[in-house]
Amino acid sequence: MSDTTADAGGWSPERSAAGGHNPYLIAVVVSIATFMEVLDTTIANVALRHIAGGLAVGIDESTYVITSYLVANAIVLAISGWLATVIGRKRFYMICVAVFTLASLLCGFAWSLESLVLFRILQGLGGGGMATSEQAILADSFPPQKRGQAFAIYGVAVVVAPVVGPTLGGWITDTYSWHWVFLINVPMGLISLCLVGTLVSEPSGAEAERKALLNKGLRVDITGFALVAIGLGSLEFVLDEGQRKDWFGSTMITSFAVIAAVSLLALIPWELTRKEPIVDLRLLGRRQFGACFLVMLGTGAVLISTTQMMPQMLQADFGYTALLAGLALSPGGIATLCMMPIVGRLIGVVQPKYLLVFGATVVSLSMWHLTGLNGNITYGYAAFARILLAIGLPFLFLPVTTASYDGIPPDKTNQASALINVARNIGGSMGVALAQTMLAQRQQFHQSRLIEQAAPPDIGYQRTLDQVTRYFLDHGSSQSDASSRAIGWIGQTIQRQVDLLAYIDVFWCLAIVGMIMIPIALTIKSMDLSAPPRGH
Repeated sequence: MSDTTADAGGWSPERSAAGGHNPYLIAVVVSIATFMEVLDTTIANVALRHIAGGLAVGIDESTYVITSYLVANAIVLAISGWLATVIGRKRFYMICVAVFTLASLLCGFAWSLESLVLFRILQGLGGGGMATSEQAILADSFPPQKRGQAFAIYGVAVVVAPVVGPTLGGWITDTYSWHWVFLINVPMGLISLCLVGTLVSEPSGAEAERKALLNKGLRVDITGFALVAIGLGSLEFVLDEGQRKDWFGSTMITSFAVIAAVSLLALIPWELTRKEPIVDLRLLGRRQFGACFLVMLGTGAVLISTTQMMPQMLQADFGYTALLAGLALSPGGIATLCMMPIVGRLIGVVQPKYLLVFGATVVSLSMWHLTGLNGNITYGYAAFARILLAIGLPFLFLPVTTASYDGIPPDKTNQASALINVARNIGGSMGVALAQTMLAQRQQFHQSRLIEQAAPPDIGYQRTLDQVTRYFLDHGSSQSDASSRAIGWIGQTIQRQVDLLAYIDVFWCLAIVGMIMIPIALTIKSMDLSAPPRGH
């Protein structure tokens, strides 16, 4: 059989985007833009207060800098598979990188909140299409037996960038200004454009499919596009703004939730009955891909929510600076860098589903470890928890990405990549929304319970008050001052205990998310890891 014949996994040399270059070099090249785009989803979070102060707006208003990016990103992400097929994968990818880079430059020079939000929308539109094209390029550049190693290189960018983001963002805003949070993307974007334009090729098989599609007469699924844009855009807005606006106590959130539900429900029958759907939902009906989609939802939820919750907890309850809180996550990034190539090798000899089970177990254990929080935890405790999580994440991200392409027809690679990335992004937003909502609700619950024990008639409260008052008296305070300081100290102690108990409940919940992924992973079919591609 000739070299151009596709193997059982749908791969063939003529579909390679390497263009005669070493495919591992291509993996490194496309990971540059990935790192830049994923980094930008987290790096701006720590700069919000600086942005609010610099643009003379409230902190609540400044959150639209994050929301606008996520909404635009989600909309393009869902339809990026179709766009890559119609425009051409390399061409579409370079357009996305160029738009993202230009928008980053404009964000750095924004003069008002309105202009910054507008440029962030443009940035989200560019960033949304990058991940899909990158994963499709990797899937077509490597035969199935070697995709694990390729995705290991790519996975370093996806998993490490959210870890580096808070630390880098805190350092940049403290040392320079919030403008450089965006301007740092410009040189990276230009380097990526040059390397992609020089090294990456448009697969001849993909180009032939594009021309055949255009020759038949392109039918644009305008209704499908509208339903995706409105549905995912509204859902992203609800997840990101819900907690700040009291969820369904807000008319705005309720309205957007209804719009999201109606649009996404209407999308299902509409897309399933189209010959050329803008989002191929039939892929979710495949047992292999559907299970991978759900596992990626859970992976995104744990990765993004913990990346946000841990620095927040360390700063609010343990007095860490933004930089020190970010550094507590850094050892996890190093652990991920070490584990990625190891897991990439294991994918070639161990079934992905077993690697996923191991990864989900380790992630659950890391969340269980954090349920041992107390007021005296050390930097090492927080760093170890992140290292444990970082060891488990590659066992989730790499196998699920590799297994999701197994058995997918070559002409559906773009669509599969788009849906998997939608799962990661939406999962992350759902994880953050779940964590923040549960944190607020459990704080209220624990506060009401602990306050019951701090009533003036309570004997334990009176003893504590007497002891603390005596302490302040012994250190030079007057009777009235010592009494008021003692009451204040007790109140602060209760509030800190309330916060810690609420965080423990959140980490229990995330541990359960990890455990739920285990039976889902076991439904994934075994892959053929031994047979080389036909014709080789």
